[in-house]
Formats: sequence, structure tokens, C-alpha cells
Amino acid sequence: MGESYVLGGSQTDFARNWTKEGLGLFDMLAEVIPAGLADAGVDATEVQVVHVGNLAAERFSDQAQLGGLVVAAEPGLLGVPSTRHEAACASGSTAVVAATADLASGRYDVALVVGLELMRNVSANQAAAHLATAAWAGREAVEAEFAWPALFADVAAEYDRRYGLDHDALGRFAAIAFANGADNPLAQTRDWEFPSGSFGDDDVQNPIVEGCLRKTDCGRITDGAAAVVIAGEEYAARWAAQRGLALRDLTRISGFGHRTDTLLLADKVAASARSEHLFPQLHGAIHDAYARAGLAGVDDIDVVEMHDCFTITGLVTLEHLGLVAGGKGGEAIHDGTIERTGRLPVNPGGGLLAAGHPVGATGVRMVLDAHRQVSGQAGAQQIDGARRALTVNVGGSFTTTVAFVVESGRS
Repeated sequence: MGESYVLGGSQTDFARNWTKEGLGLFDMLAEVIPAGLADAGVDATEVQVVHVGNLAAERFSDQAQLGGLVVAAEPGLLGVPSTRHEAACASGSTAVVAATADLASGRYDVALVVGLELMRNVSANQAAAHLATAAWAGREAVEAEFAWPALFADVAAEYDRRYGLDHDALGRFAAIAFANGADNPLAQTRDWEFPSGSFGDDDVQNPIVEGCLRKTDCGRITDGAAAVVIAGEEYAARWAAQRGLALRDLTRISGFGHRTDTLLLADKVAASARSEHLFPQLHGAIHDAYARAGLAGVDDIDVVEMHDCFTITGLVTLEHLGLVAGGKGGEAIHDGTIERTGRLPVNPGGGLLAAGHPVGATGVRMVLDAHRQVSGQAGAQQIDGARRALTVNVGGSFTTTVAFVVESGRS
């Protein structure tokens, strides 16, 4: 693949409730797009193509045609082609995949990718119903009050059947995530307090939501948007020269993986009985990214932005990175491997659990945070010496997986 270069970007404050402020999708775009362009040092008139990630604007906001809403929010993009992408929680990453494909083809030189979701404008039960459209409607989680906690509780049950599940590892994963999020000025939970018992089996402080999953095992409903500006090599070289930089100093997306599995979770689980991996397509997408970036594997990665909509998602993904064998993810959590000072820091800004999960924005936010890490701009979340990051974004019950290797040659 031709390499694409991340020039900059922006995200909104994921703690905001936009509806309570009397604001909506247009306002998100009107904030995040100019901020992202300014951070990248690119004028709107230089953007040649736009890709938008979003799951359910029609459900939450009765709004489709998000490309037109982008132009309404930033008139400098008038006439620029745009496409919207939906792949459940991986919607933002599929938008990035499409943008990099456009750049690699040579059709365009500069792409703007925006991901957004407005979800706090309805009740929790209504939000859960809207999000359940990313499962197989009428065939799974039919009796569940909250479809996704129920489905990922099923993942936890299958993991327990195969390997034995250490619930303390899930609690420790959550505690690490929320501690990281406390230092992130844009995290949804940065000001939250967690009394004793919040990460264990205390039914008062940490009640069961579905199956074995408790409150702090579960991500929350979030409003937010993120944007990144990505350029092809020729434009990026000029951009770098204007700033006294070499092309090798810039952040580049050097590898990607993008795979899709069948929709029904039960079918995925049944098929994986013939594989050494619980979710073979998750493993495949990650290792496709390694291969396209010319890497041997996870030992070449300095930091991971990982999909942890639930603690069990994080545990499973750790094992599919190639970090540890199946059933051994808990060891990497307990021994400090994934902490900021560990061998492979995971989600130094809090991940989905703590930073927040505005569905369509998450994949874009991951690429932005990876860019900030490898370019030394991550602030309090900065991992010393980080030069190469991996992002892993999952849609549905590991139905869609997108992974990117994001790296910089800065000195």
C-alpha cells in the first residue's frame, strides 16, 4: 500500500452532553472540523475528499446525509466528495481505511476523516435499543434489557468455558483504564470517583449489568466527534518541507488490517471451535496490519489503542495481538505489562471504558491518539519513546475488525 501521513486532528470533550447544551450533530462538526484543520495546518479548500464514520444518526437524531451536514458546518468544503461509512463501533476506522485507499490510488492528495455520534439525547434503554441494530435483529439478545452487555457477557461465558475466566483480571483491567482516563482532559470519566469495591464483586458499588459483567466492566453512552487530516506522500513531503521537516519525521499509517466475520455471535463462536483463536478474524486483521507494515509482530509495537467497550473485549484482544497465548491475558493484566510503564502500554488515555465511546468517532480518535503518541504530542498520556502504535477497533461482536500501524521516524 502507498503510505498515508497523518498531519493532525482534533476531538471534542467526550464528557459533554450536547443535548443539554441545546446542541447537536451540526454543532459537533462545526467545532471539530475547523479545530482539526487548524491543528493540521491545512485550509479547508485544500481538502479533496471527505469520509464520515457514523453508526446511527438516523436513529438518534433522525438525520441522514451527513456529508451535506459536513459542508454546512465547514463551507470551505463545498463541492468536495464525501462518503459515509457504517460498521457499528468500527465505523470511524472504516472511514480511515477508505481515505487511505483514496490517497494510495492517487485520485486525491488530502483527505479529511470525521467520526461522530450523538447518543445522550435519549434514555439509556432507548440508546441500547438503537445500538442493538448492530446485532442480528430478532435473532440474538432478544430478551436482554441491554443487548451489548448481554452479548459480551456471552463472550465472557465462552471464554470461561474454554480457558477459565479470572474475574479479578477484568476488574484490574477496568481500574487501569479509569486511572489512565483521570489524566486525560477530554475523557468522559476524568472527574469520576470510584469508592472501594468499584472493581470487584460488590453488588452495591459494582452491580451486575448482564451475565457476569458488572458496571465497571461496561463502556458508557457518549457524545463526541473526532477528525483527522491525512495526506498522500507528495502533499505530505511539501507540507513537511514548509515546516523544515523531513518526510520521515511525519506520522504515517504504514499498515492496516480490515476483516469481517459473520453477524451472529453464536455462529462465530461455533466456527472458532476449529481454530486456535476465539475470534480468528480479529487475529487476522491485526496480523494483516503487522505484515503490511513489515513488522514481525507485537514486539515491534510501543503502545496500543485498543477497543475495550467491555473489559472482556480488552482481555480477548490482548491475546489476539500475539502478546500472550489464549487464556493467558489475565497474566498480562496482573503483572503490569499493559500499564503506562509496562512492556506494552494499552490505552494510556483511558480507552473506550474511561475516555468514552461515541461510536462513530472511536476509530478516528484512536488514529488521532496514536498520531499524538508517536509524534510526542500526547501530553500527560505520553509513553516515553513511543515511535510505533497499533490501533484495534471492533464493530459488533467482533464482526468487523480494523487495525492500523501508525508510526513516526522522529528523532
